[in-house]
Amino acid sequence: MTQVKQQEIHLANRPKGMPSKEDFNFVESSVPTPKEHEILVRTLYLSVDPYMRGRMQDAKSYIAPFELNKVIAGGVVAEVVVSRSDAFKQGDVVVGNLSWAEYTVASEREIRKVDPKMAPVSTHLGILGMPGLTAYFGLLDIGKPQEGETVVVSGAAGAVGSAVGQIAKIKGAKVVGIAGSDEKIDYLLNELGFDAAVNYKKDSFQADLKNALPDGVDVYFDNVGGDVSDAVFKHLNRNARVPLCGAISSYNAEGKDSGPRIQSTMIKTSSLMKGFTLGDYAADFSVGATDLGKWLQQGKLKYEETIVEGFENTPEAFLGLFKGTNLGKQLVKVANPEYAKL
Repeated sequence: MTQVKQQEIHLANRPKGMPSKEDFNFVESSVPTPKEHEILVRTLYLSVDPYMRGRMQDAKSYIAPFELNKVIAGGVVAEVVVSRSDAFKQGDVVVGNLSWAEYTVASEREIRKVDPKMAPVSTHLGILGMPGLTAYFGLLDIGKPQEGETVVVSGAAGAVGSAVGQIAKIKGAKVVGIAGSDEKIDYLLNELGFDAAVNYKKDSFQADLKNALPDGVDVYFDNVGGDVSDAVFKHLNRNARVPLCGAISSYNAEGKDSGPRIQSTMIKTSSLMKGFTLGDYAADFSVGATDLGKWLQQGKLKYEETIVEGFENTPEAFLGLFKGTNLGKQLVKVANPEYAKL
């Protein structure tokens, strides 16, 4: 019997500097067959995320690096095609950390069902998924914004940053966003209701930032690092909190990242900086998901998705993250459902 073929994406090289399309290989493979307690799923949407750049390096981190010439994995929303598990049936929509492939076999413990009636299923890779939960726990557990305080968020028009700003507004804080285009600034101010927003690519960035912060900074949610964060640190108030989520400015750097030393600032202001990853809060995911879902249904949270069509365009979508082409969550739409009722 002829095996049905599919495409999957492998890591071909460990990039030096900015990744390129040549660092990815499309490999033909047979659609796998599930065993007992396994499920065959068809990818509907897959997520591309900045943290994946770190996994392309052969370096110690909080998560193992991708293996060369092996399939890449990330957040995926999929439909169940064949189930050999009592917990799932054909047509269920599921989410999990799965292969960049058109079809994947997963164990019943690797995936969870999502309710298509609650919100579009793609949101489980964005506002209701890893980015939304990252914003929720990093801001509320480390940042602890209080009513009337000033919260600054870099990468503010991305999936995490836009959620951070809106959650801070829900908590009664003043929110200042930092982004890299006039279009994104307009989105933050007029769609998401930020109190101020500053374009870091303008020559006037330092002055614009100062003008936006007459009361200094109580919470800085740092997604980017680099020169942007150096500028924000100058405005930290006493007892400021800095949730350290990402450093995308240095992910493609070919040498050591350098910049002003922050120790004196942190000491003089008695500030707290704490790095974190979402896995630190795994035991409380249901709490965060419940709050995010409630706020979304109440209209207190808005979201944007930048969707690239076609599995073959996945590398291009990933590279777009480092060029700032996405507004909100960057996704790839791989297929329309065959069995799921969306």
